Amino acid sequence: MSRKLHELLSGEERNYILPFFWQRGEEEAVIREELARIREAGIHAVCVESRPHPDMLGPQWWKDMDTIMDEARKHGMQIWVFDDDHFPTGHAAGKVKEAPLEHQRQFLSERRMDARGPDPEASFLLRPWSVLDGARPVGAAAARRDPVTGELDGEFIAIDLDASVQDGVLYWPVPEGYWTICLFVVTREGGDDRRKDYLNPIVPESTQILIDTIYEAYYARYKDDFGVTFAGFFSDEPGFYNSKASYDYASGLGDAKMALPWRFDLLELLEAEYGPNLRQHLPLLWHEGGPQTFAVRYAYMNVVSKLYAEHFSRRIGDWCRERGVAYIGHLMEDNNVHARLGCGAGHFFRALEGQDMSGLDVVLWQIVPGFDEMSFSWMGGKTDSVFFHYGMTKLAASLGHIDPRKQGRTFCEIFGAYGWAEGLKLMKWLTDHMLVRGVNHFVPHAFSQKEFPDWDCPPHFYARGYNPQFRYYRLLNDYTNRVCHLLNDGEHIASAAVLYHAEAEWSGEYMLFQEPVKQLMQSQIDCDVLPIDILVSSEVIDGELAVHKERYRCLIVPYAEALPIEWLGKLTELASSGLSIIFIDALPVRASQSVPCEEVLKKLAAYPQVTITPLKLLAETLIDRGMNELVLRDKQPYLRAYQYRHDQLEVLMLFNENPDQPIETGITLPGSGVWLRYDAFTNKVDRVGAGENYQLDLRLSTYESLILLRVPDGEEGNLPAPIGEWQRAPLGTDLSLHASADRALSRRLIEHVQWNISLATAKEYPAFTPWGTMKELRNMSSRDLLPRFSGTMKYECVVTGETTDPIWLDLGQVYETAQVWVNGQDVGVKLCAPYVWNIARYWKQGENEVTIEVTNTLAKNQQDWFSKFVQQEPSGLLGPVSIIGSSAISQGSGE
Repeated sequence: MSRKLHELLSGEERNYILPFFWQRGEEEAVIREELARIREAGIHAVCVESRPHPDMLGPQWWKDMDTIMDEARKHGMQIWVFDDDHFPTGHAAGKVKEAPLEHQRQFLSERRMDARGPDPEASFLLRPWSVLDGARPVGAAAARRDPVTGELDGEFIAIDLDASVQDGVLYWPVPEGYWTICLFVVTREGGDDRRKDYLNPIVPESTQILIDTIYEAYYARYKDDFGVTFAGFFSDEPGFYNSKASYDYASGLGDAKMALPWRFDLLELLEAEYGPNLRQHLPLLWHEGGPQTFAVRYAYMNVVSKLYAEHFSRRIGDWCRERGVAYIGHLMEDNNVHARLGCGAGHFFRALEGQDMSGLDVVLWQIVPGFDEMSFSWMGGKTDSVFFHYGMTKLAASLGHIDPRKQGRTFCEIFGAYGWAEGLKLMKWLTDHMLVRGVNHFVPHAFSQKEFPDWDCPPHFYARGYNPQFRYYRLLNDYTNRVCHLLNDGEHIASAAVLYHAEAEWSGEYMLFQEPVKQLMQSQIDCDVLPIDILVSSEVIDGELAVHKERYRCLIVPYAEALPIEWLGKLTELASSGLSIIFIDALPVRASQSVPCEEVLKKLAAYPQVTITPLKLLAETLIDRGMNELVLRDKQPYLRAYQYRHDQLEVLMLFNENPDQPIETGITLPGSGVWLRYDAFTNKVDRVGAGENYQLDLRLSTYESLILLRVPDGEEGNLPAPIGEWQRAPLGTDLSLHASADRALSRRLIEHVQWNISLATAKEYPAFTPWGTMKELRNMSSRDLLPRFSGTMKYECVVTGETTDPIWLDLGQVYETAQVWVNGQDVGVKLCAPYVWNIARYWKQGENEVTIEVTNTLAKNQQDWFSKFVQQEPSGLLGPVSIIGSSAISQGSGE
């Protein structure tokens, strides 16, 4: 039988959760208590972060770290460390500003001087440019201006500064007409002023400052713990930060005001990439200028993104692996900046090359249920919701799948800065959103030890005892760890590979990769996003694209006006080997570089395996070709699917991402064998059915996920836990009920009862204070009831009826965590919909006491800054509450 499933059902799953553990110089007792609460929540690792600590790397810091390490050794925890004194990574605890100038951040900027000719004796003062901001001229070029519009004509004349400058004066005879002289200067100015003292990630000596200051300090103190208790280091959002705005997501080339990342030999490196006339065309990094524009920009982005990979992430990663620890982290991915400059790092896959897991970050209402295509207003302006919902997580999970160093591991920093409006219901939805896309490690944000309230990016999971939902947090963590265990150490199954668009974006008109990914996901066709760097060394095996352990039945190329010439050649090789290649909308028309490509494009178009498909017909095209693993009865754009394979075990996760509407359809499950349902909350399995291409009536409530396992015939009897038959709970009240076995079900609302209501805050629980009675359930946060109450609302009533089998309790609408008791027996907890419990074994003939505790979030009481972005939900039990069974139910009194 499957070792993985045996481990899971025997309770042997590993820990896959490492939350941020913020340090601000708290007392030792507080540190130890918070770590105990973290273990109480089912978590056995933390990532220690200065937020900020008043004595970073000083005696108090090491005293606090020693306390943390002592607790970890005693209780078998693992410690990760955020690798700087505050985020984002790159400050090196202030040591960069003490380094030589060439090891600090430097930029290439353009300065403009306008002139009118003819003037054979013209001269220009250069020294004042240096006096102004310490700039150092390194090149110049001139271009004629249109006499009507004033625009540059794009035909640049290189100016040799060595031959033309004397004593700080440029001597250049101005030809007839209007001209602009573009002076290229190296300066420390022009980037984000808040990051001025940050390292330069394309300079190895600059990265070494971070290693020497932070990494070596931990190694010197905890060398014997490395690879045991001390697990590794975490980088948070390192980037270029070459834009004046800290979070400039549209920071591509072509902005005349943008300073560009620089190092001392960059011109020579660019010449090697582009050609000897690079300096003549350098102004095209800032200006439009005809056919050479994108070739120069492609060359620049190609060089600096590779330098980042080599001298930042790979350098740190190599240091860590040599000492037996791991290196993980994430970039700024927001709104497509992962392929740009600014707060980005130029190229997602290159920037994470040296890390041991792939990673991403979800904060600040970037992902909001229901806003998967419509933009959502947040602190960054408006979201590119298609990127956040369909692109970002697939980008990270794809890297985890295809890079051998990652070993299939992808983590998500999650939950941070959503405010107290985010409770366990949304956390469960976000967790499933990640799991069903391939994320299998989590970095929850955050455990704060600061006295409540702490306004720094809530929610905080324990919040010094004030979070009313903390007592249920372990349920989510146990669920997460179990599903992560299923989604590790195996092989992902996907039909399609989608080309990463970065090089296309640098080269001309392009389509964002997430557009075809969205089309596929909405038709339950899984895919990975692949960069050219990896694809150029891929091969075709039996008609499938082989990359690491992955096998793809087709390659999809989003529309690109231009692509690198070496990649166009590789595409012809793949097509000649029998791979199906689908171009969206059109083939490219040129190469990214200024080289001829007509013959290779003509050759590519002639292969029968190469087709052109409109974006809207992409999924239909793959389905027509049989390239879909799952077959549905009808279109279900909000159903997400993820397939994963172990020896003698296949995993299928399904998730309804629609926050408002349930899903009801038929699905044909691939392969043959026995299908089991795995309940990750209870760690139990039920038998669903058996046979080849088994057909299942699928019913998923809002917020509901389903994990199905396929095992070989006869293997289900070897599992360490008994297997029952799956009794599916009915869907919500808005759909007709289904038959269970051969018995028709009926629903009876619990109406006209008196609900006795009492209240308890997190600090008071479980001691309740009577509040009053209610016969018609209402939103407890209504303006005339308890608009500022955060805590637990207890509802009690008596229901009378006949014994029925099966019997279910459906609470209808609940906000948001609900726990139910029937006749004093704990029936269980639901973090989110469906709020339906099987209560048959607790139900008795006659009177039945029903108790329901509903716990909301702290948003009502705290009204924090981060919660202002989202519409607030009600509180309490709204119903309608109903009993579902096969016999009549009569109503009773709550008195």
